[in-house]
Amino acid sequence: MPSLSDAFKSVPVQCKEPDISSMDEVPELYLWPQENQQALEENIGVNIPVIDLQHGVTSRASAGSVIELLRAAYEEFGVFQIVNHGVSQQLLERVENQGRRLFSLPLDQKIKARRSPDGVTGYGMARICTFFDRLMWSEGFTSIGSPLEHAEKLWPDDYQDFCETIDEYDHAMKDLASKLMSLILESLGLRQRDYSWGGDNCAALQMNHYPSCPRPAQTMGMAEHTDSTFLTVLYQGSVQGLQIKRSDGMWTVVPAIPNAFVVNAGDLLQVLSNGRYKSVVHRAVNSIKPRLSFAYLWGPPLTAVIEPAPQLVDSKHPLLYRALNWNEYLVVRAKHFDRALEFFRNVQ
Repeated sequence: MPSLSDAFKSVPVQCKEPDISSMDEVPELYLWPQENQQALEENIGVNIPVIDLQHGVTSRASAGSVIELLRAAYEEFGVFQIVNHGVSQQLLERVENQGRRLFSLPLDQKIKARRSPDGVTGYGMARICTFFDRLMWSEGFTSIGSPLEHAEKLWPDDYQDFCETIDEYDHAMKDLASKLMSLILESLGLRQRDYSWGGDNCAALQMNHYPSCPRPAQTMGMAEHTDSTFLTVLYQGSVQGLQIKRSDGMWTVVPAIPNAFVVNAGDLLQVLSNGRYKSVVHRAVNSIKPRLSFAYLWGPPLTAVIEPAPQLVDSKHPLLYRALNWNEYLVVRAKHFDRALEFFRNVQ
């Protein structure tokens, strides 16, 4: 059975991690062209929907309302936020504390847990960095399951708290993502039990750090991209930085709501929904304030067959994609990035 790490072994990525946290000036390689800078329309009256999940649990009528809100949010934006989701504020605070603890380590300590060129887990710059001619003002740490292997290198004598916190968060995210996927399927008129992968998943946790930037308007924290997942559950803390690209090409800020999660539609959901729900293009911009985010990237087992649901294919909605599995898609994505879905287009 292939793993998430296996999917990237054929496309090694080598990125040198500079110590951007200590920089007083921004090197030329981090300055992005004018068209990629943070100018955006404030979008007065354009609000990313916020869904109260607790109301969807307490009554069937409220659950129906949640489904309708979710459907409308994904059809228009490809993203929504959730509150009253069942993940405690205390756990979120602990995760943030561990994130700060990790990224505040000296660079020579962090690179002891450096991600290997053909690997996925560990410390390093975003793998998508090789697709751009400018560098991003950020650093990251990825874990799949337990982070023990890397935590022992970061804190040889004091790694238990980090591992316990990340393990607890990973389990909470797994439960939440599964519940969200069930609601998403229901919003499409589908049922989770009708899919062989319905109760299983494969996932990764991506921790991102965007240090305080001397020239935030001329840099990019994370360049625009979509996620290769079914869905991504993102906790962005209290510092705003996430933006999503609307269908009209304008960027919209996703507000940082206390204790809320952002739920992005990913590429696999676009395939499964036969294009009804679009994978949301998003980016992270920098600030004079440091920022942390925690993205739980959730998908099916790597070998599970994903294809447009037959119920969503008709004369008005012709078949858009051929069947694929996540492992196959990740390999293509690692080579072709934002053009990956085009390789799976259905050809009449």
